[in-house]
Amino acid sequence: MDRPLMPKVTAVWLVDNTSLTFEQIADFTGLHPLEVKGIADGEVAAGFRGADPVNAGMLTRAEIARCEADPTARLRLAKSIAADVKPPKRKEPRYTPLSKRQDRPDAIAWLLRNHTELSDQQICKLLGTTKATVQAVRDRTHWKSQEIRPRDPVFLGLCSQTELDEAVARAKAEQQRDQATQHQAEMASELVEAAEV
Repeated sequence: MDRPLMPKVTAVWLVDNTSLTFEQIADFTGLHPLEVKGIADGEVAAGFRGADPVNAGMLTRAEIARCEADPTARLRLAKSIAADVKPPKRKEPRYTPLSKRQDRPDAIAWLLRNHTELSDQQICKLLGTTKATVQAVRDRTHWKSQEIRPRDPVFLGLCSQTELDEAVARAKAEQQRDQATQHQAEMASELVEAAEV
């Protein structure tokens, strides 16, 4: 995010509390310079109470002082601390609501048909199921195998599209890595045989 969350009230505070030029304030807030001039004249945003961007963590006092000293300088939004915080990875088992549990075999069948590169373990992790269920669907020994219709797990709401894409990309990378290792082993054995001759 390269603009303040509330541009007009931020501009009101900057006009009232700093000696920045209208162009500097307009560039920082994303408003037009004439709109900032209107704020200074009291024609625009009348009655708005300014929001301090320093207290909000959008600017630092040093950044304001730097730009007040040089009218050609532009304000830079302070880096948010929240931008560095990554959401914690999910460690707990995936919960599937009761209403969607009967759809799991359909999703497993769809994955087995459309993404053969996925291992049983990856399917289990993606859909929150067991290896026995995946194997039963694959072997057609599942208790409701007559009723199974392969359906997209994203459409069924059992996983998100990004989770599916990540799992498929990871499986393809592992498959390529295994093929490369196998190819290197074959080349090494051919070289050994040629050296023995």
